[in-house]
Amino acid sequence: MQGQADVSLSDLGRLQADALAAWTRSLPADVTIDEIWSSPLTRARETATAMAAALGLSLQIEEGLAELHAGIFQGHLWADLEAAFPEEVACWRSGDAEYAIPGGESRAGLAARGRAALEKLAQRPARHMIVVAHGGVLTAALGSLLGRTHPLLAQAAERPFTKLPALANASLTLLDWPGPELVAFNETGHLDEP
Repeated sequence: MQGQADVSLSDLGRLQADALAAWTRSLPADVTIDEIWSSPLTRARETATAMAAALGLSLQIEEGLAELHAGIFQGHLWADLEAAFPEEVACWRSGDAEYAIPGGESRAGLAARGRAALEKLAQRPARHMIVVAHGGVLTAALGSLLGRTHPLLAQAAERPFTKLPALANASLTLLDWPGPELVAFNETGHLDEP
């Protein structure tokens, strides 16, 4: 369970960041990315830095894009958590949006924080921007903004830990503002390209 543990990308993560950078270079000529924003966590910053370099942009940090603070769960394997913290795991697995992991945050808090960060960025004058964050915060924010029954969110597999739709690492999700309108969710075709 990483949560807000500040770890670097793995070798696979670096390959995925390179694939995202290649994707940014392949955008149509009429799509100019004006800004790139990232979570403050190293793994997101490393991914965003590769994309920013490909675009010749400066990377900007938005604290609200950090992943779920998993409190006492951080740094443990999920299999070990049940033995170490049986009551806390049971409460978390219940899906109660208001339950906060001791030393961490609740799903409701995560959704509110992520939503506020995306709404703040949507107010910027940029026409197109890239936001690099984490699956938990992004799906929680999207669920708050669009409703969990949105067809693209509802069809996604649910992560057992967060009870939120699963986003693959280095996937692309496209939002159109104002709205927001969810144009694409969890796209990974760019990761398969040679």
